[in-house]
Amino acid sequence: MAANIIKRITELKNQLNDYSYCYYVLDQPKIPDAEYDRLFLELQQLEAEHPELITIDSPTRRVGSKPAGFFKQIHHTIPMLSLDNAFASDDVLNFDRRIRERLEIEYEIEYVCEPKIDGIAVSLFYENGILTKAATRGDGTVGEDILQNVRTIPSIPLMLRGSNFPQVLEVRGEVYMPLAGFKKLNFVNPRNAAAGSLRQLDPKITASRSLDIFCYAVGEVIGVTLPIRHSGVLLKIKEYGLKINPEIKVVTGIEKCLDYYQSIGKKRDKLPYEIDGVVYKINDSQLQNKLGFVSRAPRWAIAHKFPAQEELTKVLNIEFQVGRTGAITPVARLEPVFVGGATVSNATLHNIDEVWRKDVRVGDTVIIRRAGDVIPEVVSVVKERRSYDAKPVTLPKYCPVCGCEIVKPEGEVVSRCTGGLYCSAQRKETIKHFASRGALDINGLGDKLVDQLVDKNLVNNVAELYSLTEAKIATLDRHGEKSAQNLLQAIAASKNTTLSRFIYALGIREVGETTAQSLAKYFGDIHKLMEAEISNLEIIPDIGPVVAAHIVIFFRQKHNQELIESLLKSGIHWPKELSVVQPLAGQIFVLTGSMKSMSREDAKEKLHALGAKVSESVSKKTAYVVVGADPGSKLAKAEKLGIKIIDERKLLDILKKKG
Repeated sequence: MAANIIKRITELKNQLNDYSYCYYVLDQPKIPDAEYDRLFLELQQLEAEHPELITIDSPTRRVGSKPAGFFKQIHHTIPMLSLDNAFASDDVLNFDRRIRERLEIEYEIEYVCEPKIDGIAVSLFYENGILTKAATRGDGTVGEDILQNVRTIPSIPLMLRGSNFPQVLEVRGEVYMPLAGFKKLNFVNPRNAAAGSLRQLDPKITASRSLDIFCYAVGEVIGVTLPIRHSGVLLKIKEYGLKINPEIKVVTGIEKCLDYYQSIGKKRDKLPYEIDGVVYKINDSQLQNKLGFVSRAPRWAIAHKFPAQEELTKVLNIEFQVGRTGAITPVARLEPVFVGGATVSNATLHNIDEVWRKDVRVGDTVIIRRAGDVIPEVVSVVKERRSYDAKPVTLPKYCPVCGCEIVKPEGEVVSRCTGGLYCSAQRKETIKHFASRGALDINGLGDKLVDQLVDKNLVNNVAELYSLTEAKIATLDRHGEKSAQNLLQAIAASKNTTLSRFIYALGIREVGETTAQSLAKYFGDIHKLMEAEISNLEIIPDIGPVVAAHIVIFFRQKHNQELIESLLKSGIHWPKELSVVQPLAGQIFVLTGSMKSMSREDAKEKLHALGAKVSESVSKKTAYVVVGADPGSKLAKAEKLGIKIIDERKLLDILKKKG
C-alpha cells in the first residue's frame, strides 16, 4: 500500500476533527460547510477502498464532536445520528434504487420531504408531559445538558398539550435563529448564531436571541404507540404543542422528491430562516426498521444539499470602485470559484471600515458567500492560511477614476470622491441633476437622453452640454431635426437662470434648494462663495459644520473650479444679487407660546431673513427667548439659565430696527 494514501487519510482525519471541534464545540467554523463535505467525502471514499485503515477515531465513525466541558453531559438512549448527503440528482436516484433493491420492492416509495434547517440539533425529553431534559447532539452518543437555555425558547412547550401523550417522549428538532434576529448580531452565519446562543452559560443571553425550533423526529417513546407513518408522527407531536415545519410534504416516488427540491430552492431566499438543502425520509416506519442504519446514518433518509452558498477562495487583489454618487467601494478580486450556483470572481467589501473590521488582505484565503441574487461578499478570513508578508489595506488618497481627493467625513462609513462635476464615474448623475427641474431645468433632457449622450461620448461634463450641435444630436436614437432644435433651444434657455439654481445644479453634497437659496442670498456672488471658509458658512441659518465642510471641499477642487469657469464662459448668467446684510447672523432665538400679530412660522421666516437661527430648545447659546401667550417649559428653563426674555412687542421692535 502506498505511503501517500496512509498519509492522506491521517491528514484528512486530523483536519476534519479540528474543523469539527471548531464548528461544534467552539462555535467558530473555520471553513464553509461545502469544504467540510468535500473533505469528508474524500475520507469516506479512501476508507471504502482501504477498510483496513479505518480507525475508531475516524470522523466517519461518529457524528459530531465531544461536548464542551462546562456543560453537564447527557447520554442519548437512542443515538442522534447524522444523514448521508446527496449533491446531485443522480445521488438521490441512486439512493432510491439502493433501498428498493435492499427491500426487494418495485413500487414507488412514499417519502416525507422537508427543508433542511441550518441550525443546531437538540433532543427534548418530556416525562408525563413535562419538559425535564434537553441536550445537544454532541457526538451522537453524549450531548450537553442545555435544559435551562431551551426553556427560554418560546416555541418549545414546557408542558405538552392534551392528555393522551406518552409517559416518556423524546422529540428531536433543529433550533435555529430566524434571519430577522440574525441580522442584529455579529455572527458569521445563522447556524453559528443559533449554536452560540443556545450554548450560553447565562440563560438570559439565550432568551435575548430570538431562537426558534422545528421538530422533525422522535427518539425514545414509552407508554403510547405512535402512528406507523413518519408524517403521522409529525402531526401527532404537533397536536402535543410542538412546532413542525409548514413546508413538509408527503410525496410518492423519487421524481416527486426532486420536484420538491426545485420548488423549495425557488422559495429559499424568501424563507425567514436559513436552509442548506432538503431531507427525504421513507414515510413507512416498518420499512425504516427493515433498512436499519450504517455506522453514522440511517439508510432510509438522505439530505439533498443545495449548491454551496459559502466557499473558500483566495483574494488576488483589492480594488476601489467609484459609484455614480462618488461613493468609494472596495471590491475583492478572487480566484474564480463556483458558489451559490454561479462562478464568482468578485465580491464586495462594502466600505473601508468593513475591510478593516474583517482584516481582509491581498493574498488571504477567505470565505465568500452568495445567496440567490445577492451580490457575493467576503464573510471572513481564514487567518491561519495568511502569508507572513500580507499587509493591511489602506484607503487611497485619490480617486482611481479622476484623480480627485477622496474624503471620509468623521463619523461616516462611506468614503467619497470629491470630483463631483469632473469625475467620469459620476458623469451621468451629475448631468441628470444639473438638468433637473429645480436646477437648470433643461426641458427634454431626460435620463435616457443623458445616457445616450454620455455613452456615445458626445458629452463628458455639464459644460459640454452648451457646445452640442444639431448634427451631434441627430446621431442619437429617435432624434430628428425638430427634436434636436427643441433640445438646443431648451439648453440655450437654461443659460438665463438664478444664482441659487446654479448653486443647486452643481450637486454639492447635502446642498438642497433651500440651502442654495440661503447661500445665494448671503454671498450674492459665486466667486465669493467659492472662496468662503467654514467659519463664514456656519453663521448662515441651517448650515452646520458638516454641510459647510462639504461646500468648502467641493470648491477647493481645481477641476470643479475650472468647470464652473467653463459654464460661466458658455453664457450662463443670472441677475446680480447683492449679498444681504444679516444683522442677526449667529444669534439664536427660541419661540414659545402663541403670538397675536403673526404666526410663529412667520416669525421664524422674518428672523431667518435677518440671519438669525431659530431653535426648538433653550441652551446656554440662546440669545433671546420670545414669550407669547401660554408659554411652555421653555420659559422656566430660560429663567434658570439667565437667558434674555422678550415679549412679542420687543420682537417686533427688533424686526423693525434690523430689517
